[in-house]
Amino acid sequence: MDLDLTAPTASLASAVADVTRLLPTRVIEPVLTGIVLRGDADGVTLSGTDRERGIRLWAPALCHVDGEVLVPAKPLAETLRTVDTPEIRLVVEGSRLAVRTPQARFALPLLDLDTHPGVPAPPARLGVVAGGALRAALAPVAAAASRDDALPVFTGVRIASEGDRLVLMASDRFRLATARLPWRPVDTTPIDVLLPANTLAEILRRIPDGAEVGLHADEDRAALTWERSGLITALLATPFPSTDRLLSVTPDTTAWVEADVLAGAVRRALPYTGPHGLISLEVGDAELRVRGVDSQTGESEEMVKAVVDGGRPTRRFQARNLADGLKAFAGEQVRLAVPDIDRRGTVLTGEARHDEVELTYLVAPSRGGGH
Repeated sequence: MDLDLTAPTASLASAVADVTRLLPTRVIEPVLTGIVLRGDADGVTLSGTDRERGIRLWAPALCHVDGEVLVPAKPLAETLRTVDTPEIRLVVEGSRLAVRTPQARFALPLLDLDTHPGVPAPPARLGVVAGGALRAALAPVAAAASRDDALPVFTGVRIASEGDRLVLMASDRFRLATARLPWRPVDTTPIDVLLPANTLAEILRRIPDGAEVGLHADEDRAALTWERSGLITALLATPFPSTDRLLSVTPDTTAWVEADVLAGAVRRALPYTGPHGLISLEVGDAELRVRGVDSQTGESEEMVKAVVDGGRPTRRFQARNLADGLKAFAGEQVRLAVPDIDRRGTVLTGEARHDEVELTYLVAPSRGGGH
């Protein structure tokens, strides 16, 4: 096994850290805790897998000797994270991969590359989407997914095609985020998959705005590929529940408000929302009144200017759920559509975002002490 390359420290450290975060932490198969480095004339490719997911990331490098090695991922990531030189050299020295700076040398053991399963090739490509649009859509949608593995269906992001539009959707049962964006299918095969939200969120920042992202899928796996990088993951098997009824309610009241201003009022009310974190949102003639009441800490009340049409209802929400929904519309006006039935959620929408991304965010009301 040979390898000798010089790379910018920051970009290499970032790529190694991102691969390492997706690797297993329990040492059931020690070989899976390793990261594969492959250097050639194009730079260096870093890859790893936990058998459910596989990731391959490219980083710039000047390769002096082409080669491929497998080394423990975590110590490599920690070493690169703490090195403060602008460039770093990785070179095989006997049974070690030396990490060299002008002042220091670190040596990692070479693992048996032949025992590593490698990252499989992605399934067939079904279409492409602009990287910037995908990032703008996926970030707020993935954030709405549940972190509770007891209900796997709510830990995923559904990605489905509707003609020349791609629809992303996620929910934790108390909020629901959807985004629609343009995509270009390569044939008539539709895409409809449920992918782990945390995995998608981990690789979001790796996708450049100007990249063209390929979407791949078959019955068992899906993949995102861009430039010389990619992520492949097993699908979540449970079908995502239908949400058409939740989003098709005709509102009794609508209010247009600056998202950042309302979000600030909600944040300031948080200390007064009690053990269950509840706030009241009261619709007035030309304002929204944000109220928090707690027997221990006191109460808050703040008025936010709004353009109101319809009734004057009052709704209670989990403050953090509402704040998260407003965060998705940062820097723009948001429309709150409040149904006349207080058991149904309030729908937040804005104008078309980056590259025609249309975002909808539903926040469920809270009627009792908690959710």
